[in-house]
Amino acid sequence: MQMSVTEPVVRDGAVIWTVLVAAGQGRRFGGPKQLQPLAGRRVIDWALESAAAASDGVVVVAAADHVRGLAEGPAALGAGPGAGRSSARPRDDTTLIVTAGGATRSESVRAGLAATPRDADVIVVHDAARPLAGDALFAAVVAEIAAGADGAVPAVAVTDTIRHTDKGPLDRSRLRAVQTPQAFRADLLRRAHASGDEATDDATLVEAAGGNVRLVDGEPNNLKITEPGDLHVAEALLAARTPPAPAGVPLVGIGFDVHRFSGDPQRALVLGGVLFEGERGLDGHSDADAVAHACCDAILGVAGLGDIGTLFPDDDERWRGADSLALLAEAAERVRRTGRRIGNIDCSVVAERPKLAPRRAEMQARLSEAVGAPVTVRGKRAESLGALGRGEGIACWAVAVLV
Repeated sequence: MQMSVTEPVVRDGAVIWTVLVAAGQGRRFGGPKQLQPLAGRRVIDWALESAAAASDGVVVVAAADHVRGLAEGPAALGAGPGAGRSSARPRDDTTLIVTAGGATRSESVRAGLAATPRDADVIVVHDAARPLAGDALFAAVVAEIAAGADGAVPAVAVTDTIRHTDKGPLDRSRLRAVQTPQAFRADLLRRAHASGDEATDDATLVEAAGGNVRLVDGEPNNLKITEPGDLHVAEALLAARTPPAPAGVPLVGIGFDVHRFSGDPQRALVLGGVLFEGERGLDGHSDADAVAHACCDAILGVAGLGDIGTLFPDDDERWRGADSLALLAEAAERVRRTGRRIGNIDCSVVAERPKLAPRRAEMQARLSEAVGAPVTVRGKRAESLGALGRGEGIACWAVAVLV
């Protein structure tokens, strides 16, 4: 079957769904590896969290005897350590569907496709046994589809010498190890699976059907849990993301953001979640709230969770015009899921105008509500020095304390 590759159908505001394959029995592992405890949760909880953050909906394809447990909630699959601790739906509007898988991986993906709504524009397929795939990797494969590819696959260079059993050593410079998540135009992925063929990954089926699949840089730490020892490696990698602090010692993070004033007279100025009517707005992909953005980076950075650009990239149409207080609230929730508490955030805003003092209490109240901890704000002028002193934009520095 050959696909006729047409103009990209992925539009701004595309509907994105992820099929999370979790139906394996783990014969090499000695049991379902996706249910194994990992850093206080389960392997599947970590994978589901990343999938949910990147998607409008997730279809979890589970073994038949696990479907009922998972359908009761994102953290209800089995009763192993971590049950009830996974908050694997960081976006409140992410829909979760659970369905039974098949005897093979391809059959399980087809079961997931059958449960995925027909209005999906992009379908991402991810293995529940890869708990370390980062938000940036999901964003990268989806971005390739938006750019016109039929499929996008993360891949990493092969570092070991590879030998063919009959032909001897192979040129490893031409070889890549393929990972998930893999993203596809939904219509083409469905048509590729309509053949009923089997493959070890979905990109193989899409290419066999004539689709254009691009490679993106994978993540070397995107480990697939295959053997029991892999859990120890995964736990060490997770620990390295957020080094533990000595008991009782607070962690301090610094965030910074700056936006120039917009030339659009209709652009609203929002600072600290407060609308300053009659003032020039700031240029940005979201509402350009520099104060909320600096707070995000301060808490995310010190918690080892990246930054606002990683979680809410400015090339993703989902975040166009987004309420930055909602982004800040989500960042704070992610920090709390690491087991840390936000003590307080202190912000210094550098702006020639507007005057912040009349609205400072309102800004502090709105920011504090979003963070779930006290946030203080003070305004400073740049005294005519540099671009900020000339009134070309607004900058904010934020210092956050986590305990």
